[in-house]
Amino acid sequence: MTKHQKRLSAPNSWPIERKEETFTVKAGAGPHGQAGVPLLILLRDVLGYADSKKEARYALNQDTVLVNGDAVSDESRPIGMFDILAFTEREEYFRVFPDEGGRLALTPIDAESADSRLGKVAGKQSVKGGATQLTLHDGSNVRVEDEDDPDQYHSKDSLVVDNETKEIVAHFPYEEGALVTAVDGTHAGEIGEVTEITVTPGSGNNSVTVETDEYTFETVEQYVVVIDENFTGDGESAAPEAETDSDGGDDE
Repeated sequence: MTKHQKRLSAPNSWPIERKEETFTVKAGAGPHGQAGVPLLILLRDVLGYADSKKEARYALNQDTVLVNGDAVSDESRPIGMFDILAFTEREEYFRVFPDEGGRLALTPIDAESADSRLGKVAGKQSVKGGATQLTLHDGSNVRVEDEDDPDQYHSKDSLVVDNETKEIVAHFPYEEGALVTAVDGTHAGEIGEVTEITVTPGSGNNSVTVETDEYTFETVEQYVVVIDENFTGDGESAAPEAETDSDGGDDE
């Protein structure tokens, strides 16, 4: 298996320039699957906090870069939708949020907001001991005990999970009237209210109609995630830094 990733074939969600260099760093094993962006790309190409892989490794070894509350030392660790990045020495915090065109962008948030993250429920199953396990969009799991009424949680709902305790602190049901953001497709990055959910008979995808401040659009329900106004962010997203010839994509 190759250790390199060509920029032109990288997932559309990666916030990188496609034609400046041939290669970029390849994402390692971890959450978010192939759509996960290597942490190095965010440190080097988006935020400009490191000029090379070597500098990024040094910074990560100081245990001052946190992802969802945990220190990360692997520069290839995949970062994806709704992850929380914290730079403790800088006292800077970001939420990974879908931007226009489906690209992932970093939205500045405050320290309090960085204590928890949003997750879309992708699966639900009973586990040993009578508890219920909810699987989120990034592959992580949340355990719900029987006394916490697991029947209230359904696929496509969204949860807010505390980064330290891993407990659910908020629940946003997927239903008509819910505030959602599109994370894929033509309307990626758009935010609006669900006005209608259309169930398609058979194996076809259900569709959802979303009303924004300016217009109404329709998309498949897999492309929307329920949020609330606290998760839209009120700062401008970080954009990729201008790349230099020494960037090289996979330089040491």
